[in-house]
Amino acid sequence: MTFKKIVAVFLIYTFFLSGCVTNNTRTSVGPHLSSSYQETARNVPEVKIPKLDVIIPVFDPGLPEDPSDYDDENIWPELRKAEANRFAYKLKETLEATGRFGAVRVTPDKTATGDLYILGRIKASDGDKVVLEIETVDISGKRWFKDSFKHEVSEAFHKNQRKKGLDPYDPVFEKTAARIVEELKKHSLQELEDLHYIADLRFGTNLSENTFIPYMETKRGRITLVGKPSDDDPMMQRVKAVRVRDQLFIDSLQDNYAAFSDKMKDSYLIWQEQSLFEVQAQRAARHKATGQAIGGVVLIGLAVLAAVWGADSDSIGSSTAGTTGAILGGMAGASLLSKSFNTSEEAKVHREALNELGQSIDMELSPQVIVFEKENVELTGNAKEQFVQWREFLQKIYAEERTPDVQL
Repeated sequence: MTFKKIVAVFLIYTFFLSGCVTNNTRTSVGPHLSSSYQETARNVPEVKIPKLDVIIPVFDPGLPEDPSDYDDENIWPELRKAEANRFAYKLKETLEATGRFGAVRVTPDKTATGDLYILGRIKASDGDKVVLEIETVDISGKRWFKDSFKHEVSEAFHKNQRKKGLDPYDPVFEKTAARIVEELKKHSLQELEDLHYIADLRFGTNLSENTFIPYMETKRGRITLVGKPSDDDPMMQRVKAVRVRDQLFIDSLQDNYAAFSDKMKDSYLIWQEQSLFEVQAQRAARHKATGQAIGGVVLIGLAVLAAVWGADSDSIGSSTAGTTGAILGGMAGASLLSKSFNTSEEAKVHREALNELGQSIDMELSPQVIVFEKENVELTGNAKEQFVQWREFLQKIYAEERTPDVQL
């Protein structure tokens, strides 16, 4: 009897253990314990990818060389010039949001120093669609890619209250940023690290060409490193110190580009919406005129056949003339379609505001006095002019450091 009890207890205990194993197996679904993540993190070495500093010069507005072509291509030149600034800043914001880059700076031109350059050109922008041509080149002169990015705005965008205050062109900047991030993955860590060195050396050649040129070799427009200055090289330390001040100056310009983009935002969003409706109305009119023309061609063909078969040509001629008149009338209606943004009183204020912003492709900045190591420089003019003056001042400061006994 005692033996039977022992067997029974053993079987019960066995089933109990098997149940525990089954239950433990089932816990494999769902979230894991925090200790499992810690163990994985300890086993995987962290690879630190260098973050490139990006320069985005103000976009090329894409204006035709002949101003008489503006109307044919539906280009409003003042607006395009304003868009050149706004689009560069919009791409800056989008790239920053990826978290994959270092400092992203908008500059008046492409002479600023950075690791990667994003050169943009506006190929089309009419509220209905936007097309950007983007070329990406690093400081070594290597082109990463050159491609066009397009986005068409749906009419539903402006009817959606959740989209109110948003820019319908945002997707084109997101597509562009995504492509740049993908291209970034194709480059080795060593290549990305070398870009930092080349950027410092290229900045140095702007101050003292003969000192830093020997560290680089240029073949077919591509720069490669043939050596690196030592970490305690006084000339290189000086260059890096001056470059930090240069970066701070360019950083100060970012507030101006942000203010410019924000200032034109309200008027620009209204223009995008009204321009979209105008383009759609013109497209509908063209389709209608095309349909009338096709019908006219058919009727004319029937008229020719009727003439051959001896039908009454006078009657058919009258019919054809009427059809032709309808075709011409429809086409004239399309060409004379009124543009609400050009004529409506409500839009007049916004149009004038955009005209004012787009008078110059360069932003007008207030004069500013900058103190640099007991030296003062007063910068005046637009963003591009002040940028040139600043670079000349840096060259003077660097030269004085090298030859302190020479009066410059």
